[in-house]
Order: sequence, then C-alpha cells, then structure tokens
Amino acid sequence: MTARSAKAAGPRPARRPSTVRKPRGGRTPGGPRGLHTRLRRAWDRPLTAYYLILGGSLLITVLGLVMVYSASQIKALQSGLAPTYFFRKQLLAAVLGGGLLLAASRMPVRLHRGLAYPLLAVSVFLMCLVQIPGIGVAVNGNQNWISLGGPFQMQPSEFAKLALVLWGADLLARKQDKRLLAQWKHLLVPLIPVAFLLLGLIMLGGDMGTAIILTAILFGLLWLAGAPTRLFVGVLGAATLIGALLIKTSANRMSRLACIGATDPGPGDQCWQAVHGIYALASGGFFGSGLGASMEKWGELPEPHTDFIFAITGEELGLAGTLSVLALFAALGYAGIRVAGRTEDPFVRYAAGGVTTWITAQAVINIGAVLGLLPIAGVPLPLFSYGGSALLPTMFAIGLLIAFARDEPAARAALAMRQPVFGRRQAGVRWKTMRRRVKKRPSGER
Repeated sequence: MTARSAKAAGPRPARRPSTVRKPRGGRTPGGPRGLHTRLRRAWDRPLTAYYLILGGSLLITVLGLVMVYSASQIKALQSGLAPTYFFRKQLLAAVLGGGLLLAASRMPVRLHRGLAYPLLAVSVFLMCLVQIPGIGVAVNGNQNWISLGGPFQMQPSEFAKLALVLWGADLLARKQDKRLLAQWKHLLVPLIPVAFLLLGLIMLGGDMGTAIILTAILFGLLWLAGAPTRLFVGVLGAATLIGALLIKTSANRMSRLACIGATDPGPGDQCWQAVHGIYALASGGFFGSGLGASMEKWGELPEPHTDFIFAITGEELGLAGTLSVLALFAALGYAGIRVAGRTEDPFVRYAAGGVTTWITAQAVINIGAVLGLLPIAGVPLPLFSYGGSALLPTMFAIGLLIAFARDEPAARAALAMRQPVFGRRQAGVRWKTMRRRVKKRPSGER
C-alpha cells in the first residue's frame, strides 16, 4: 500500500454542518413564511389598535352614510319628504358625532372619569321625563323618546349605555384600588342596583332590545372585574328568568321569538319583516344588484334604513359587502380587546371592555336578527344604521377607545417619533427605536 493510498484510506475529517445564511441587514426572507413574519410584525406594532379603531370606525360610518342614503330614499318619498331627508339628518349627526369623537380622543383619562356621575344623573333624569305624558313620545309602540322640536327627537336610553360604561368602570376601578372587589357585596353593590334602575326605566317604555344591550354591558363589567363563576352564573340566571317572564307576558315578543328561522310570513304576516330580510340577502348574490338597485326597499321590507339596513346592504352590495362590514366590526372588536388587555390602568381596562362589549353585542344582535338566527330586537347596527340618538354616544365611545389606544406607553413613543419638531425633524438625529435616539457621529470620529 502506497502512502497515497494509505492517506486516501484514512478517516476523513467531519464536515461542518451546513448553515442557512440569514439575510443581511435584518431583512425578512421572502416566500409565505416571510410574508407571515412581516404580517405578524405589523400586527404587533404599538399603533395597530389605534389605526384599527380609527380606520374601522370611520369606514363603518362612511359606508353607513352611503347605505342610509340608498335605503331611505323610497321611505322618504312615501312619507311626502325629500329623498335626501333621512340622509341629511344622518349626515348632521355624523358631523356632530365626529366632533364628539375628536373631543373624547383628546380628553385625559381623569376627565373621562369626571364625566361618569354627571352623565349617569342626566341619563336617569331624562329617562324619567320620557314617562311623563306630553313629554315622552312613543315610536313603534315603545315610549322611549323625547321630542326636541320639529323633526328632531332624542332617545335617552342610548346615552344610558355610555353612562353605565363610564360610571361602572370608575366604580370598579376605585374599589379595585382599595382591594374591595374580592368581597361579593362590594362587587354587586351599587353596580347591580343602579343597572337594574336603568333597566327598569327602559322597560317601562317597552324597549327590550336596549335593555338586552345594557345587560350585556353589565355582564362584561362583571367578567372584567373577575366575578366568581357562581356569582356570574347566578346573575345570568336571574336575568334570563326575568327576560323569559317579560317575553312570555307579551304577545308581540312571543311572535318575534316564533319568527326565528322562518321562511314564510305565517298567519297574519307576523313574520313578514324577518322573511323579507332573508329575501333581500338571498337576492344579492356574491356582488349584489348594485348600489340603489334594491327591490325590497320599495315598501316590502319595513325599516330598511334602520334595523334592517344590513339586509339592504346584502341585496345591493352582495356577500362581498356584508363580509366587509363583518370584517370591520371584527377588527374593531379585536382592537378594543387588545386595548383592554394591554393597559395597566383598571379604569381604562373596564371602560374599554365595556365599550367593546356594547358595540360587539349590539352588532351581533342586529345582524343575527337580519339573518333569522335571533329574534328581532329593534336595535340599530352601531355606526351604520340611521339614528342620531344612537350615533352620537357610540362615536363618543369610539373616541374613548382611541384615547385609550393613544395613551399606551409604546403608542405614545411611536406617535412622538412621527411628530416633527418646529415643522421638521431634528438635524443630525437618527431614530432607531421607540425608546431612545442616537445622534450621528461626525466622520472620522472613533
């Protein structure tokens, strides 16, 4: 055996394991995996919730204005009014609501907490005025309105939702600071009695839909406060029992309950509205019949611009339009949950959770009724349906969420980075992170 053959027969050195080179400059690799990484990074940015709340709410409001204009023209003409009558009123409410949203988004948390008790007192006072003959006005069998003169009316129970959120959040935050929420009596009193007072005043007018929304807000606050399961189940059972009793003693509510999943108007056309809502959705197809081309709004579907505007949206914009609305509400709900989950301030957590519960529950109840999955409760689609009394407090609540999203430490730092100093960025400063800034060194310096 020669030296060359012996060298060849000897053990070979082990190869180094192959490594995958990482892209230079911290860039994310391409492909599906890189796309997922980029999307996750964008989703986890500190301003994601802020942009979702602001953009989602504005898109819902603008699309709602378009659909109110389309769905209300025939109703206005049938009433002897101008075709733009309902649209102009909704546009005025949207402008006023935009001012409330801007004001609420700029208010400090301390001022939000200061509004809790005055707003609650005013809401209770106005709901008491509703029951006085000559002051309260009945609409569709429910006496929950106050006439403001001319064509303008106000529904105080809509402002009671905002009052319960702010007052309940302030109450629970104060008790948490004193470590009293571990005791049942402090968790229930006075939250439950005040909530039942609001519910009683609303039910005096017969508006069970709004009462359901207030009940959902109450349960959301109790859930966020960490109510024990037994207590939560007990309150839920009592509310269910009272609700069943109220439904059983009302023929109108029983007929609405019987229309769940109905495909035929039934005797006396008691399910006419529910069935024609399904007809409108079914005739829209994937992309709809076109904006303004609805057939159901020509007197077939009652309340096409209020409670059943989602059905007209499905008929004119199709499945694509309804899924877009659902996606916007889902994004708004996710952002609200994210704000409530990331804050260290108990008031912000309770208020953000209460607002998110309010908007999400009301959207689910309205859309579920249009789809025939829930009884018709007579509640509008938030930010979307016609009605200034519902739009104004809802936009103020959206302003609360925006203020809370801006108040996060990481969000404040990110917003501060984007603001110019004296109209331009500081010279010689390179922003590298959210927490610190690094000055450029002159050339030649070591």
